[in-house]
Amino acid sequence: MIIWPHRKRARSGTIRDTSIGCEMNFRLLFFSTLLSAAFCAAPCAQAQTRVGEAVVIQNEVVRVAATATPISVGDSMLRDETVRTGADSAARFVMADSTNLSLGPSATLKLDRTVFNDEHSYRDVAIRMTTGAFRFVTGHSEKTAYKITTPLATIGVRGTTLDILSQRGRSIVVLQDGAASVCALSFQCVQLTQPGDTAIITSTGGKVGIAKSNTPPWTFAATCAASAGLCSINQYADASPAITPAVHDDGMLCGR
Repeated sequence: MIIWPHRKRARSGTIRDTSIGCEMNFRLLFFSTLLSAAFCAAPCAQAQTRVGEAVVIQNEVVRVAATATPISVGDSMLRDETVRTGADSAARFVMADSTNLSLGPSATLKLDRTVFNDEHSYRDVAIRMTTGAFRFVTGHSEKTAYKITTPLATIGVRGTTLDILSQRGRSIVVLQDGAASVCALSFQCVQLTQPGDTAIITSTGGKVGIAKSNTPPWTFAATCAASAGLCSINQYADASPAITPAVHDDGMLCGR
């Protein structure tokens, strides 16, 4: 079967071939699609929300992205980013709801999720403390908004101050003020209700267990003593969330 090119009869009665124009239009559409895909194959510029600010930085503190970027006092803390301190280093961040997060040496922390309720509080905030020593002091948000995890445990915060140590095969949670519920990956849970109450989670031979003690084997106090200002409490001066360019912003726009 022979398919003839599409033809259109002009007013003069002559036959005008329009198939070439159709082919040209198709080619233009095809190449514009390829160009768009090529631009977007590279990392695209995305905006991230500022959720806090660095108020104490000692020695090497970086945000971990495609490359490690140093953090200075006054720099923004961004949603969905990972922060890491070096040896003999420390940091304290104050989030938009005035939650204070202190990190000791060789610590890694990630803000997995933050959902603002309004400019002064969160409806949902998830913090992953991968390794190292931390002090967590709740801010203005409802206590049920906070969810803290280590590789071995999930911590439900009832307020107000917790010391947390995350090591390979062990996590320690020490209550300094308020209350907390700590659950191991095995779904065993303990309730911390009095200052000094401690949850010790261990992993041995693939089995994870949890025990409660009122004699903490560790606290964040030594880290506080070694780093000036690390454990003093700050209110966040500018609580309004703002849009901040992504760390990997290379200036390319994807037209989305």
